[in-house]
Amino acid sequence: MDEKLAAGRLTKFLGYVERVGNALPQPAIMFLILTFVVVALSGLASSSGFQSVHPVTGDVILPVNLLSAAGLRYVLTEMVKSFTGFAPLGTVLVAMLGFTIAEKSGLLSTMLRLLVMKSPRALLVPTVLMAGVLSHTGGDIGYVLLIPLAALTFHSAGLNPLAGLAICFAGVSGGFAANLLLSTADPLLSGISTEAAKIIDKNYVVTPISNWYFMASSSFLIVGIGTLIANKITIPFLGDYKGDVQRLGLTDLTPQERKGLLWAGVVTLVLILFLVAGLVPENGYLREPATPDLLHSAALKGVVAIIFLFGALPGLAYGYTAGTFRSQNDVTAAMQDAMVTLAPYLVMVFFASQFITLFNHSNLGVILAVKGSESLKELGLGSIPLMFGFIILTVILDLVIGSASAKWALMAPVFVPMFMLLGISPELTQTSYRVADSVVNIISPLMAYFPLILSFAIKYDPKAKVGTVIALMLPYSIGFLIFWSIMLFVWMSLELPLGPGALLKYVAPN
Repeated sequence: MDEKLAAGRLTKFLGYVERVGNALPQPAIMFLILTFVVVALSGLASSSGFQSVHPVTGDVILPVNLLSAAGLRYVLTEMVKSFTGFAPLGTVLVAMLGFTIAEKSGLLSTMLRLLVMKSPRALLVPTVLMAGVLSHTGGDIGYVLLIPLAALTFHSAGLNPLAGLAICFAGVSGGFAANLLLSTADPLLSGISTEAAKIIDKNYVVTPISNWYFMASSSFLIVGIGTLIANKITIPFLGDYKGDVQRLGLTDLTPQERKGLLWAGVVTLVLILFLVAGLVPENGYLREPATPDLLHSAALKGVVAIIFLFGALPGLAYGYTAGTFRSQNDVTAAMQDAMVTLAPYLVMVFFASQFITLFNHSNLGVILAVKGSESLKELGLGSIPLMFGFIILTVILDLVIGSASAKWALMAPVFVPMFMLLGISPELTQTSYRVADSVVNIISPLMAYFPLILSFAIKYDPKAKVGTVIALMLPYSIGFLIFWSIMLFVWMSLELPLGPGALLKYVAPN
């Protein structure tokens, strides 16, 4: 009776969350509304004497009135520059072009098929989880291709296909921030973090690889915890499959696909050798003569270009060898499809860039950051309690705002500078955000691909509903949240770097 009561309360709560989330406007409209709010608040703050003292320079920080004639002129003259100069825009577009060639050629899907099909049954669960984690490199391919493939694989292996669906969904979406490789999310989020950090430090740059050490290590945590939950909870809970869908065999790779993989591997090896030859010698051609250390090398400064090359060139090699690309028109059409896919993102970025630019120019961000940091200093909380509170806040917001980039564009201008004034680096704030954002995806009906996952579940169980998927995914969400947070706090205690050149603490320049 108690279990039924608890389940009923959870369903009621999640239903309330779904209604609240559905009532929110689209991200683009939300940022448009927030832009008007910032303009209005700047006028109110200016007239009320709202101000603060910069803790580093000692200068008095006054709000800039955007309702004034000067403010109006700034809005009009900076509108285009705010959009085209928005840090994540160019990096995301370039990275996506490379990944799209790899995806549209069939390279990524063939690699994932091979990975899943060739795994022994005893290693099927961790392999599916790791494939889900790696799928982020290919954008949304994990949702569209890998999750139904995992369900089919489990069914063909005599296991419940819903278990395969849940396990893969946990790797793809619950472990969204974890990856051994870089993905399009890295330049997107780091660009927003850079814009936010410049509120305090105009020269601060958060690179796309700033979280790589932690996120690569997190891949093994997600696989380990996910495997434990799958074997102890999901698979026993579902039991044997008693549905009507007949078991089907998985088709092996064709000779053309195998040949395509071979040539893609050759091209990838050449690219790796190119990087090694340019970075390992002290006078390597990818090192800057003035600052020859690796952290200032052209490879790190141009990491987005490297991502593009590692997506595009192996993708081209596979596509022309396997026959998925027959002419240059096929390649350009694939790249054009990427731009079509990014259309909603471009619309959101236009309004988000206006909000962030005006928010920064109004000085409201830095004033709020100073006052917020002063309040937190009085509480005497350490960095671990602060990050724990930030993770919980992000989890709550994630239940009603599904888009990771929209949510970070909203939160970063406030929390990144606030924590910088407390000595916490933007890279650590971004890492904490990514952990919290990932774990809620799999239980939020507002997540963009949740309806697709439900449709996959209905194929094997016509009675499946939103609650069915949430019930399957809740153990992963809770497990990932607990153990991933613990891993972050241990990482902080050991003062390990989060990525190349990305430390935990922020020290203001002299």
